[in-house]
Amino acid sequence: DTWSGLIAGRSGAGRITRFDPSGLDTTFACEVKGFDGQAYIERKEARRYDLFLQYAIAASQMAMESAGLASGVPQPDRAGVLVGSGVGGMQTFEDQARIFIEKGPSRVSPFFVPMFISDIAAGIVAIRFGLTGPNYCTVSACASSANAVGQAYRLIQDGDADIMLAGGSEAAVTPLTVAGFAAMKALSTRNDDPATASRPFDRDRDGFVIAEGSGVVVLERLEHAEARGAAILGEIVGLGMSADAFHITQPAPDGAGARQAMRVCLANAGLAPADVQYINSHGTSTPHGDIAETRAVKSLFGDAARTLVMGSTKSMTGHMLGATGAVEFAICVLVIQRGIIPPTINQFTADPECDLDCAPNHAVERRVDVALSNSFGFGGHNVSLAVKRFQT
Repeated sequence: DTWSGLIAGRSGAGRITRFDPSGLDTTFACEVKGFDGQAYIERKEARRYDLFLQYAIAASQMAMESAGLASGVPQPDRAGVLVGSGVGGMQTFEDQARIFIEKGPSRVSPFFVPMFISDIAAGIVAIRFGLTGPNYCTVSACASSANAVGQAYRLIQDGDADIMLAGGSEAAVTPLTVAGFAAMKALSTRNDDPATASRPFDRDRDGFVIAEGSGVVVLERLEHAEARGAAILGEIVGLGMSADAFHITQPAPDGAGARQAMRVCLANAGLAPADVQYINSHGTSTPHGDIAETRAVKSLFGDAARTLVMGSTKSMTGHMLGATGAVEFAICVLVIQRGIIPPTINQFTADPECDLDCAPNHAVERRVDVALSNSFGFGGHNVSLAVKRFQT
C-alpha cells in the first residue's frame, strides 16, 4: 500500500483523528491508517503497549517474514536488534503525566516507564524473536533510525553479528508533540488543504507535516544469507555521519554537515558522485533545510548533481521523525529493485534555490544502481546511507 501510494503521488495527510486538534495552530498530520495492533500482538499485551511499540513489533514481524526468518534464526546469539526512536512513547507519557497531576502518584501505571522509554522497542522485539545478540536504541532525533541501520551495518562488518533487525518507530501525533513543534514554527499551517501542505523544494513551503510510522529491515552478512538461500534485495555499502555543530534546530546554511555525511558515505562505499542515480533527500519542506541540502548536493556532486534525481517522499508520507530514515532506506531498495522513482508532489512554484531534479509531481522510470538516503536531525545530526543493486 505504501509503495503504490508513493508511485501514484498520493498524500497521506489529513485532519488529525486520534484526538481533537481544535485550538492547535496545525490540525493535520500523516497518521497510520487502518492499523490493527491485535493482528500482531495479543489483546492483553496491546493494551499496555504504546502505539510506537505496536508499530515496531508489526514492522519487525513483516521484515522477518519477508526475510524468511519468521520461524526463527539459526543462531540467536549472532542476531541482534537496533530500533531507534526520536521521542519514544509520547502518548503514554502525556496520559500518565495527566493521571499523576489529576489523580496522584498512586494511580500511575506500573507499566508507565517500560511503555514510554525509547529503548523498549528494541528490547521487546528481541524478546519476541528470541534474538540475544547486540541490542540497543539509537536516539538522534530525525536521524535515529538511519543511525540504527548504519550501526547495524557496522556491527555485521565488525563481526559482532550475522543478522541485524534494524529500523525505527514513532507515534508522536499527540497533542503535546504537535503543540511543541507548532510553537517553534516548524510545522506547516495549511489546515485548509493538508494534502498540499508538504512541499519540499517548492518556493512556498512553510514547514513539515508531522507523521507516524515504522520501518524495519533485515541486514545480513552476505555469506550467511547465501548459505540459507535468502532472497537478497540489495546491498548496503556505505555509511556517513557528521555534526553541523551550528544550531540546535537549523542546519548550517551552506549544508556543510550534510555534505560531509554524504562525502564520508561515498568514500566508505568506494563510490564516486557520478555513480549515484537517486538521492532520497531529507527534504522536509522547511524553508532553511531544503536549501541547505540542495547546496550540499550541488557542492559535493558538481556536474553529477544535474544527472540524478533528488526527491522527497516526505511530500507524501510526511515526516515520521525518528522512523523516517529506515522507511526511506527501504524505499531506496525498492527504487533499485523496481526501476521507478517516486515523485516529489506539490510542486507548484519553482524555487530557484532548489533547482535540482526532484521528479516533480510524477514518478520517473529509470534504472537505479546506487541510491543514497539522507537523514538529518535536530541537534545537527547527519546520516547518509548508500545502497546498491546486488550482483552475484
